[in-house]
Amino acid sequence: MKSLAKLNENYQNLKESYLFSEIAHRVAKYTQENPDKKVIRLGIGDVTLPLESEVVDSMHKAVDEMGNASSFRGYGPEQGYDFLRNAIKDYYTRNGVSVELDEIFVSDGAKSDTGNITDLFSVDNVVLIPDPVYPVYVDTNTMNGRKIVYLDANAENGFLPLPDESVHADIIYICSPNNPTGAVYNKEQLKIWVDYALKNDAIILFDSAYEAFISDESLPRSIFAIEGAKQCAIEFCSLSKTAGFTGTRCGYTVVPKDLKVTASNGEVMYVNKMWNRRQTTKFNGVPYIVQRGAEAAFSKEGMEQAQKMIGYYKENAKIIADTLDKKNMKYFGGVNSPYIWFECPNNMDSWTFFDYLLTNAQVVGTPGAGFGTNGTNYFRLTSFGNKENTIEAMERFAKLF
Repeated sequence: MKSLAKLNENYQNLKESYLFSEIAHRVAKYTQENPDKKVIRLGIGDVTLPLESEVVDSMHKAVDEMGNASSFRGYGPEQGYDFLRNAIKDYYTRNGVSVELDEIFVSDGAKSDTGNITDLFSVDNVVLIPDPVYPVYVDTNTMNGRKIVYLDANAENGFLPLPDESVHADIIYICSPNNPTGAVYNKEQLKIWVDYALKNDAIILFDSAYEAFISDESLPRSIFAIEGAKQCAIEFCSLSKTAGFTGTRCGYTVVPKDLKVTASNGEVMYVNKMWNRRQTTKFNGVPYIVQRGAEAAFSKEGMEQAQKMIGYYKENAKIIADTLDKKNMKYFGGVNSPYIWFECPNNMDSWTFFDYLLTNAQVVGTPGAGFGTNGTNYFRLTSFGNKENTIEAMERFAKLF
């Protein structure tokens, strides 16, 4: 039977979810053939430590509230409850950045919002994306049929590319600290991007999901630490890595009220109002219980516990980095980021190295080819495993090289 419905044919231009499905296939085949071998996974960017006690206690209290008629809550505000938005606002203030309450939108994660934000933009916008890149940026715009221009991120520029003044872009994706490379832009570099965006009437979509891993106080944790950014940028952040919310789902997006665009009919359109309209139409908000947990994560005690959690992962990153140092292997990230990105040894491509590492050391990482052309000869390891496994994995790694 032939359907009369017309589908979005841009989906034909998407690659299959080849990276992680292929990793899962190869690991499953190896473990089936080698059931006596202990495989250590340092590939997935998922946390392994449990939620902190401050968060859990707050969520338990919220559950009890939901079981009592006098404190029960039904539909909440799509933008997030004020108690959480105020906590986020205070968090920005502590980091030296001022944002207003109605510029903050609570969501179920940065991944959702970096994809959904494209609802606000016409399909004839030109999108500038660094390569290598978090695949969601590419796939979302491919689904919508936009033209994508790639910017080379490579060892020569420290995987921190700057704009090419000869290239015009309307939408710019920047992730810092970067997934997958772990590289972090400094203030001077981000100022160049902001100036470029203002000159080109472009909008920067700034993914700061890993900002809590920045310990160098000279590095910006928000694009809004840069003069002029509120006229050209939207910021996405997440509690997934800040407080271990990967399975709890809570993030937030900051859309400045100063961000505006003149429409073809001459009318001024404010992006903050547009995003608010989009969310109130297509999003029902984050559960009250989760938002109470998120509020607790931003408290003094919650932040102290979160920093201990992040410190644990950063120690894992140091274990990985120290091993690479001893083997004289050049790498990026691992200091202000949970990811370590290094060139595959012996001129191997990333999939060949994946198989070599799995077969000879039973360690799983992520082939850089899955993040773009410039990742073909690079490999990503993550610090989100437990410490004992990380130590064992790098001991095995060291014996190979």
